[in-house]
Order: sequence, then structure tokens, then C-alpha cells
Amino acid sequence: MKKLNKIITLLILVSLFVSCALPINTKAKTMSEYQADVEKTIKELQEKKDKLAKNAQEIAKIKENISSIESQIKDTENQINSLQKEIDDSNKKIEEKSDESKRIIEYYQVANGNNAYLEYAFGATDITDLIYRMSVVEQLTEYNNKIMEELQQLIEENDAKKEKLSTKKKELASLKSQLESEKEKIEADSANIQAGMPSLEQQLKSAQDSLKILKNMNCRSNEDIIACRNRIYNSNKGGGSQGGGASVPSANGVFRPTTYGRINQAYSGCGYYNPKKKVCTGHIGVDIGSYGKEIPIYPIADGVISSIYKDPAGALVVRVKHKIRGEILYSTYAHLSRYASGIYSGMEVTSETRIGDMGTTGYSTGIHLHMELSVCDWNSQLKGDWKCSWQYYAESSTKNPANYVTIPYTWNNR
Repeated sequence: MKKLNKIITLLILVSLFVSCALPINTKAKTMSEYQADVEKTIKELQEKKDKLAKNAQEIAKIKENISSIESQIKDTENQINSLQKEIDDSNKKIEEKSDESKRIIEYYQVANGNNAYLEYAFGATDITDLIYRMSVVEQLTEYNNKIMEELQQLIEENDAKKEKLSTKKKELASLKSQLESEKEKIEADSANIQAGMPSLEQQLKSAQDSLKILKNMNCRSNEDIIACRNRIYNSNKGGGSQGGGASVPSANGVFRPTTYGRINQAYSGCGYYNPKKKVCTGHIGVDIGSYGKEIPIYPIADGVISSIYKDPAGALVVRVKHKIRGEILYSTYAHLSRYASGIYSGMEVTSETRIGDMGTTGYSTGIHLHMELSVCDWNSQLKGDWKCSWQYYAESSTKNPANYVTIPYTWNNR
């Protein structure tokens, strides 16, 4: 029954890790599935970027066409204005020629029912004068008719030109409106694409982060987070290795975890353990300050990274398994601001391997390193040893780091 309870507790802790570290909707995906998600999302992002570039080219071309149409509309308006001037000039000429015609035949027009032409013709003194007068009347009549026909034709031609230019102007305005409408549609499409980009970029980052976690754990391509952790635990069950079965090298020496620093709070041990709150009244590690700077963190000795995780409060943590003076010990480095690039669970490290930078993640009031030293591996996400419960870890497992590492109040070398 006790073993069953431990298994249930373990599964709950693993589930907590999965829900905190990985997206809820994708927590059961394998490493190969995450890789596929990354590749698919990158492809989608590239397609959207290509579409945005294409839209930008189309918009630029439409703007160029609109500019050309606006120029044509302006030219057409100038032609209409010029033609209107010609029409006005023609109307003036019509009026002048009408006046001229009236002056020429002002005494020969038909008025009040009497024919002045006939009066003029029959006023001849002899036959020769009659023929002459008839000829004059005929010529005046033909000249008058010709002038009026030419003027009428000129008016009709000008009206036709004006109507044609007005139609052209309307067609250009309609084409401009269509292009502006098309431009607005493309701009709206680009706006929609850009609006969805942050979400897609977040999906990509989420998949990449999840993939990185699985890779750092040395998970296999067909394993999800739970299967991977179960395999790691089973391979570590004997206690002789950690993190994928890597052997633990003996320490060549024990060093301080930072190149300089000072003690903010020393180790005091657990003191009284409160089982309800699962906390100690004492301090089970040592707090090292760096005068507010995020300086590099190194393992205190050669060893193997046993786990990399984020605790429930959000602190970034790295734990390293060592063999110091023939004793298996675990050094824990908490509140890191970031992990060093390329580290992973199961990785062999030396005292010169940078594992992260000092920070203030999780429950922390300032930049510092909280370092613990213990004889068993425990954390709230990854089981290391069935016997290493949190109470046992806090009350009996932790060691005073000062018994293994020379830690003065302040120092400026390792």
C-alpha cells in the first residue's frame, strides 16, 4: 500500500511538472511530434511572410497604377477645359458670323409675312438689272446657309469631343475606384496576417521550448515527457548512475561555485520541520551574493547533471551528482536567471563547466545563489530516489557546504 501511495504521489508530481513546463494541449506529444510542430510552424510563418511580401509588391504596383490614372484624369480634365475654351470661342464665332450675315442681308430677310428678296428682285429697272439682282439674292442665300451649316457642324463636333472626354474621365475614375478597393482588400489581408503572426510565433516558441526540454533530458524521438522520465528513473534505480546512466567521475577537487561573492545567509540545517506546511524553520543551504550582478555559476566539483528544472515557485534549478571523497553527493543551484547554453540532464561536467547565471527567479528578494548539498536527489518534479522524500531530504539529507567547500565571508577567487 505504501509503495502504491508513493507511485500515485510520483505521478502527481510528474503531472505538475508537465503542466508547468509544457503547453497543456501538447503535453503528451513525443519529441518527434514536437520537431514536426516546429518544422510545420516555421513553414507556416515563412508562408505568411512570403504572402506579406507578395501583398506589398501588389500594393506598390496598384499605387503606381493609381498614380498613372490620376495623371490621366488630370490630363483629361485639362483637355476638357481646353475643349470648353474652343467651344466658347466657336460660339463666339457663330455669334459674330450670324451678325455678319444679318448685316449683309439685313434688308433682304423675310419679316412680317413679306419677302424682302422678292421686293429687291422686282425693283429692277430692266432685265439685266433683274438678272443681276436675282443672282445677288441667290448668292447671299447660299452664303448664309453655308455659314450656318459650318457653324452647326463645328458645334456638333465640339459637343462630341466633350462627351467623349467626359466618358473617358468617368471610366478612369471608375478604374481608380476599383484599384483603391483592391488595394484596401490586400491591405486588410496583410493586417489579418500580421495580427495572427504573434500567436504563431508563440506556438513556435512553445514547441521549441518543449523540444529543448526533451532534448536536454536525452529523451528518445518516440517518447513523451512521462515515458522519458520513467525510463530515466528506471535506469537510475540502482543509484550507481544518473541522467541516462552516465557514470559519476570522482572529484579532482572541490571549489566555490562563483569566482567572487559573499555569504548572505549561512547553513543552519532544517531545525524544526512543519509537516503541514512542509517547511523548515532553519536554512538547509547557503545563500551567496554577488553585489547585485548576474555572474556565472559553476559546479563545486566534477560530476554529472542529474536534473534541470523549474520549481513550483518558478526558480530555475540545476542539480549535479558528484563523487566526493568516495561519497555520492548532490549539489543544488537555485534561483538562476538562465541556464547555460547546451547543458542537459546526464551531461558530464567539470568544476569549470558553466551551468547558468546567478539570478532571482522563484521566491527570492534579490540576485543570489541558493546552494544545497545533500546525500539524496529530490525535487518537486523529478523523482530521484524512492527513499528521498522531501521530509527526509530536509531533515536528514542536507549537508553543510562549508564542510566540503572553503567558504569565507567574502572571496574573490574560486
